[in-house]
Amino acid sequence: MLLNPKHRNSQRIIDRDGGYPQVVRLGELPSPWQDLYHRLLTLSWPGFIALLALAYLAINALFALAYLARDGAIANARPGSFLDALYFSVQTMASIGYGAMYPQTHYANWLVILEAFIGLMLLAMATGLCFARFSLPTARIIFSHYALVAPWNNQPTLMFRTANRRRNRILEARLWVTLVRDEITAEGEFFRRFYDLPMVRAQTPLFALSWTAMHPIDEHSPLYGETPASLAATHAEIIVILTGLDETLSQTIHARHSFVADEILWGYQFLDILGQTSDGRRSIDFRNFHRVKSVSGE
Repeated sequence: MLLNPKHRNSQRIIDRDGGYPQVVRLGELPSPWQDLYHRLLTLSWPGFIALLALAYLAINALFALAYLARDGAIANARPGSFLDALYFSVQTMASIGYGAMYPQTHYANWLVILEAFIGLMLLAMATGLCFARFSLPTARIIFSHYALVAPWNNQPTLMFRTANRRRNRILEARLWVTLVRDEITAEGEFFRRFYDLPMVRAQTPLFALSWTAMHPIDEHSPLYGETPASLAATHAEIIVILTGLDETLSQTIHARHSFVADEILWGYQFLDILGQTSDGRRSIDFRNFHRVKSVSGE
């Protein structure tokens, strides 16, 4: 029986979409200005562009109101027209200067000086933020939807897949795999405990196509004697961190993923994804990347 799993909505330490901990912070007083640079770098591109557009319009609107505060500040502008003042503000901040409207009082000229200076600073900041966002090293690494527990060389083994979606190579790639579960101490205290899971191969000098990570479940393994029910009861989660050096950017990149208890299948194995084309070239079939089948063949 073939199984093509889909994502499930589960609480996890690492959010699959954004990678941020899903933790409710009690007693903390959040501020929109706290870590503003980091927030702007991690904001989605649509949100970032929308925020820039709103800030641009808001600043120009404030200057438009400032120009309207004094009558006759802008030549050739309709008296009391907010739109004319807004258009003049945009022309000033963008250094367009069509010439149809211009400042004609000392008050307006000082506002133009201030707006030109602020516009210069905002342009430099927006350019720097855009460059920083574009230059952030990112990885196009995918992980299998499920981790599996199945025999490998007659040894129960935890397995999952990862692959590089870019058409380049990751050098000195390394995997960190950790089991996290709830435990109660002898004193009755609750805490979340982390266990490192030794891998059959935790690093590779060259990561180009796919990588099937394997952890033998022997008497020394933190998973020894565990069952699907016991993992679910302790809210177990397997956290995976992959790091390496992008050969194109010559920068360190990383990817992260996690498997909660109901995303660990017992008695299944992955379908083959590596093969060859008709002309003898090596191929990888991403259509079967997440697909598994029962070990029993049922």
